[in-house]
Amino acid sequence: MLTKMPSTKANAKENPRTFLGVFLVFKTWLVLSLLIFLTAGFQPLVLAADTGSLELMPNAQVDGRGIYLGELVRSSQPLPEVRLCDAPDFGKTTQFSRAQIINQLAALAPELALTNWTGTDTIMISRKTRTLTEMDTLALLTSALQKDFVNDRGELELNFTQPWDPPTVPDEPLTVKILESPVAGVAPSFIIRFELCTGTETIGTWQASLQAHIWRTVWAAHSNLQRGELVSEADIDQERRDVLNIHETLAQFSVDDSSLQLAEGIEAGNILLARDLKPKTVIHRGQMADALLQDGALNIMMKVEVLEDGAPGQIVEVRNPASMRSLSGKVVNDQTVEISL
Repeated sequence: MLTKMPSTKANAKENPRTFLGVFLVFKTWLVLSLLIFLTAGFQPLVLAADTGSLELMPNAQVDGRGIYLGELVRSSQPLPEVRLCDAPDFGKTTQFSRAQIINQLAALAPELALTNWTGTDTIMISRKTRTLTEMDTLALLTSALQKDFVNDRGELELNFTQPWDPPTVPDEPLTVKILESPVAGVAPSFIIRFELCTGTETIGTWQASLQAHIWRTVWAAHSNLQRGELVSEADIDQERRDVLNIHETLAQFSVDDSSLQLAEGIEAGNILLARDLKPKTVIHRGQMADALLQDGALNIMMKVEVLEDGAPGQIVEVRNPASMRSLSGKVVNDQTVEISL
């Protein structure tokens, strides 16, 4: 005899708790399915960064900045810049196993997925090197000596007087530290001791014998020049000369400056110095000139005899021809001297 099962609707009416449980299970399943569907497209955002395959190389060269992951492995995907540790000292090597690198990365960059490794089990790491040529060495020495000894005297040029034996140095920026140099500074020939340094270490000490020139554009006489000759009319021109042995101030002026004249005669080929020039004389010894005497608000004009040559602004001796009294006055122009009582 078959027994008729009650309908769901009827069953729900008869047992409301059973119906509510089924509904809650169905609703939970629906929500979970929806969440899985919505988050499936964003999986890369929540998973660790995929670096693809990593091939550990048998050896690598680094610079003084340190050891970076990208210098040790080949990867099918771009790698972030992760610094693992300090670089070895110049001239030394260091060795890392694959396990050491993985452990270091686990601490420094845990977000990286580093499971697909190939290549060698260990890597030997050394510093990048290059040969320091004669030209490179001279450039370093020139820069250091120019800054510390020559300054603005001119452009320093150095050459070795003995063959330079090119050393092997780190392939990174180098600086020079001068240890010993002549007391008088840069000379035409001198010996120097110096260190080569990177940003963090001293590479070594060297000694070199050098020949030096200091080049500068100067004024020079093309022919013999006469004392008192105006600079604007003199046979002079600018030339590039070695001024290393010149320890006096060089003449600097505009070629068309008519207010300057030569203080002394100059031979052809000589460089003009600051002491070779003086302001143009406008008032002369034996000349009669107007003297303006000032005493507070009182101004008196009188004639005086000039006792020495003078240029504007210079102080010269003058004499009152009536009283024969000597006075000092400042030259104003070619006819006037100003006297303060």
